[in-house]
This record gives sequence, C-alpha cells and structure tokens, in this order.
Amino acid sequence: MIALSLAEIASVVGGQTYDIPDPSVQITGPVVRDSREVEPGSLFVAFVGERVDGHDFAAQVVEQGAAAVLASRPVGVPAIVVDDVQTALGALARHVVQRLGATLVALTGSAGKTSTKDLIAQVLQRKAPTVFTPGSLNNEIGLPLTALSATGETKFLVLEMGARGIGHIRYLAELTPPKIGLVLNVGTAHIGEFGGREQIAQAKGELVEGLPEDGAAILNADDPLVRAMASRTKARVLLFGESGEADVRAENVRLTESGQPAFRLHTPSGASDVTMRLYGEHHVSNALAAAAVAHELGMSADEIAVALSEAGSLSRWRMEVTERPDGVTVVNDAYNANPESMRAALRALAAMGGASRARGGRTWAVLGKMAELGDEALAEHDAVGRLAVRLNVSKLVAVGGREASWLQLGAYNEGSWGEESVHVSDAQAAVDLLRNELRPGDVVLVKASRSVGLERVALALLDGGAEGEVSAR
Repeated sequence: MIALSLAEIASVVGGQTYDIPDPSVQITGPVVRDSREVEPGSLFVAFVGERVDGHDFAAQVVEQGAAAVLASRPVGVPAIVVDDVQTALGALARHVVQRLGATLVALTGSAGKTSTKDLIAQVLQRKAPTVFTPGSLNNEIGLPLTALSATGETKFLVLEMGARGIGHIRYLAELTPPKIGLVLNVGTAHIGEFGGREQIAQAKGELVEGLPEDGAAILNADDPLVRAMASRTKARVLLFGESGEADVRAENVRLTESGQPAFRLHTPSGASDVTMRLYGEHHVSNALAAAAVAHELGMSADEIAVALSEAGSLSRWRMEVTERPDGVTVVNDAYNANPESMRAALRALAAMGGASRARGGRTWAVLGKMAELGDEALAEHDAVGRLAVRLNVSKLVAVGGREASWLQLGAYNEGSWGEESVHVSDAQAAVDLLRNELRPGDVVLVKASRSVGLERVALALLDGGAEGEVSAR
C-alpha cells in the first residue's frame, strides 16, 4: 500500500486510535486479514467470522510486526477502532485508489472472469507495473484488499467484480471507481439467487453505469444482453467478439490438435495471429476481451498477440492440464462450474480427445453438481449429460447425489447406456473407479461447483497416480 500514517488512516475511516504511542507511524507493509500473511509494517484487519474472530489474533500479529489492527473493539495493542470493519476497509481502499493515479480496469460476467482477469494482467504487465485480483477474491472484502496492495509505482489496477444480487457491483464500483469497465457475458451462474438472466444483466450492467465520460465500456458483441448495456453508459463503447461488427474480433478460429485455440486477432490498430497456451475454444472470447482492454490502453495488435500467445493460467484448478508419467492426462477444472463453463470444458475435452484417440486413449468426464441454479437445476444438469454424449465423450462419471443422477439420466436419455456412463456416490468412489479403469492415452476432465470439492479427485489421480486416494480438503 502507499504509505499512510495511522493518524491518516483513522481520519479516512472515521475511527478512534487506541494504544498507539505514535500516530505518525506509517503502514509500510501489506493490508491483510489473515494472520499468516502479516509482515513488518502491516495493517491487520480483524474480521469476525463464523468460526474465527480476527480480534483474537491481535496480540500475535503485533508481535509478528504488524503496526496496528483495524478492529471493531479495543484489543490491548495498537488499533484503529471503527463501528464496522468492512465499511472502513472499503473507505480506505477508495482513498488509496484516488491517490494512486493508476488506471483502474474492472470486469464482471457470469463466466470466465478469473481467466480473463489473468489474461488482462499478463498482457498489461508487458506495458507497465500491474496489480490484479489474486484468484477470484472479487467480493466486498477481497476487492479492497487487492486495491490496497497497489503502490505508487502501479500503473494498472485490474479488479474482478462478482455479484450475488442487484446492487453488489454498484457498491464495488463505488469503492474502486474504474476508468475501463468490461462485461464478459450474461449466463446462468447464480440464476437461482438472481431469479433470471434479465436480473443478472441488470446487476452486471451496474459496472458500466458508473463509468466516466472519458472512460470506456468494453462489451461482448456476441451476447445480446451485454451488447444492450451500451445504452446504460455515458462512456465510449468498444465491442469485442467474433461478430463482424466487433471492434476487436477473431477470425479463422480453430483448435490445435491438443485443444488450444488459435485465431487471427483484428483490432482497430491492426491484425496479428494468436496461438494460445490455454485449452478450450471458450478462451477465444476471454482473449478478445483482454485484447480490447490492451488496445484501449495503447498496445498494438502485434504486442497483444505475442502476450496472449505466451500467457498461461495463473489461478489454480482452472483447466490445469497435467500428463502423468504413465500417459494419462488429467484436466483439473474443478474450481467451479456453471452450465456455460461446463459446456466449454466438455468441448475442450472433446477437442483434446482427437489426439488421445490416435494413441488408443479415451476421454473421461468426471462431473458433479452445478450449484445455485434454482428451478433450472434439473434441466441444466440433464442438458450437460446429453452434451457429453453428443460430443462423443467416451465415459461419463457423475459424482454425488441428486444432481449427479440428473447428469447420468441426461446421458442415458441421449443414448448412453451400459458402461458409458456411471453414477458414483462421492469423490473416493470416483477415484477407485478411475484407478482401475484408466489406461495410457486417456484424458480425464474433472469439474463441478466449488462446494463439491471435486478437485480431490484430480489431486488424488496426480499425487498418487494409479494408487491415488482422496485426502481431506
């Protein structure tokens, strides 16, 4: 964080100082909420959680070198005490962002946010110092913590924004007002909480409503609900997509033998060829979104194409492709799942299967529940099971309870029977099955919503090979 004294922070957040001998002491380390991340000069933010109260760690973090604690009650060590820690954290983030002078890029969407954010960051880092959201810490706590990690040298601040209801993104955009706002898509993730895609579009569009006139709204030309958001912003609109009307677009899109996308990138400043290291055609849209941001910030088509071609995955369990010594390839995409990302992952698996079949291998889809789909849950799980059959996936392993049975039912009704699809109770049962059945050349996709914890299957297959077992998360 840029250096601020404890007295300045107390003034910004409307707090009272307690047990601080010298209010002129500056925060020179990171602002953190996890005691394990404390460094000398840190500000430790004490949240009260369901199982852990950060205030209980106050003495420990000061002993570790923290300059003070941001707390909701006195803790017997240097502290700035406020009525609401979360509100205070947001106020501090807004103050720091206003002082930074960095260009703030914010993005949202139903699917692909984290992968796109990682691409944007890797492209912009070639131009100037860039700070970006780690993982998917995109809520009212993670976002300000990311903003506070910027320094005086930061030129670009890339923030992912998530939402679980109307008003959430508006709140985040007020904490950290962006100059560039990017909306990727409107899908069915969290549709059970929002109530419908129109409500999701309403929430996601809050990002572009707050953009300044001299800012840019970057919108997906291929998604009608996103494209319609152009009427909700006073900023200049830049369209990306495969549509011929897009300002930043892809032509001649194809997948390599190994399932990696390649295309001709067109921007208003020129055209250049891209071959990505990531897997799956869905990354084309993500790459175009990143390219549009980079173009807006002055990068040439050639610079963008090179950066996109060399970019990798920065966040764990998102299409992580690992080949075991015995020739089995494990695709760990188990961080989260919704209908759009599930379909994209299956198509990537099918593309990778072309090369594996040439070696006598098979494709395995180990799938679990997609959460928060509300009344759409049955239809969406059934549709995913059917798609696995249509894509000629060799084996479907549906893991879990009711939703898994719907996946298998969809496959069965589409024409899969016998050993082509199977329903197992849990992760360990899936590992036991795979341990006995996998052979060299096989490709295994593992994917489900985060709450299912299906990454344990992928980790067991990789950590233990043929003898892998599930360990506790």
